[in-house]
Amino acid sequence: MEAAVTGTATLAEIAREAGVSAPTVSKVLNGRADVAPATRERVEELLRRHGYRRRRGAAQAAPLLELVFHELESAWAMEVIRGVENVVRAEGLSLVLSESAGHLSLGQSWVDGVLARRPTGVVLVLSGLDRAQREQLTSRDIPFVVMDPAGDPGQEVPAVGATNWNGGLAATRHLLELGHRRIAVIAGPGRMMCSRARVDGYRAALETAGVPFDPALVREGDFHHEAGYAAGLELLRMPDRPTAVFTGNDLQALGLYEAARELGLRIPEQLSVVGFDDLPLARWVGPPLTTVRQPLTEMAEVATRMVLDLARGNRPSTVRVELATTLVERDSTAPPAG
Repeated sequence: MEAAVTGTATLAEIAREAGVSAPTVSKVLNGRADVAPATRERVEELLRRHGYRRRRGAAQAAPLLELVFHELESAWAMEVIRGVENVVRAEGLSLVLSESAGHLSLGQSWVDGVLARRPTGVVLVLSGLDRAQREQLTSRDIPFVVMDPAGDPGQEVPAVGATNWNGGLAATRHLLELGHRRIAVIAGPGRMMCSRARVDGYRAALETAGVPFDPALVREGDFHHEAGYAAGLELLRMPDRPTAVFTGNDLQALGLYEAARELGLRIPEQLSVVGFDDLPLARWVGPPLTTVRQPLTEMAEVATRMVLDLARGNRPSTVRVELATTLVERDSTAPPAG
């Protein structure tokens, strides 16, 4: 049985207030499934109200790091896994992968599983936790860090991201310097902070160059190949089609490549394309893709080290880290024809 070191109540006192046994409170703390939902909710509320924190070291953390994606199907995820694995291997930990089936929020069943596994720490990619879920992990002394947060995770939540605004600015400025003025953008989902920042950088580059922002040249995708293809067909069939397109990620750039081939347009002679991420496939496509490098592997390494520092009781000097993006020029961009 563990007693709180912060807050005003021991587990025995919380059990009495909840009208349950101390072992039942312990089951809730440990994510056991054999507790009635109403009882679990009542106990969790009391734990939150009393600010309960499990005493560090009172329950031995498993030598696991939990890595959570909202989806695991792309080469983007593999770059992140590589970075996390680089760190956990050196630390002698094992890696547990889980997925939220495309949802940017995680269900209670995932939280219960984490409480039962009791990992050393959790890295969440894009996905976020609501306040109650954050409090559940905090009360069990399970540290967490968000990598590339989809929304604002809150000032108190440790997070690692990239300079998305600067990346959008650099991509668009490159096209402007080549002489393009009809520059379209195929963005990612508007609900994602990284996507909005890239579009804001695109707009800033246009406005700085004195080129009017044209909403007709903006399409919203979902960061998948199919979205780049569909949006690409729409843009390239316009009577006054764009001469260049900045896509919110490399996978959408590949979809745009397919749309251009279908319409008989040559890249870069008739259409310049800039992606975002610099996945390995960006070097392999024809022509090799000019793109903005987002240091995914390094971001994952930083997030993992941060969560392990938290697990050791070391508060990082800053809870918000942004790594630099850089433009990588290859063969998919050229001055506009004529």
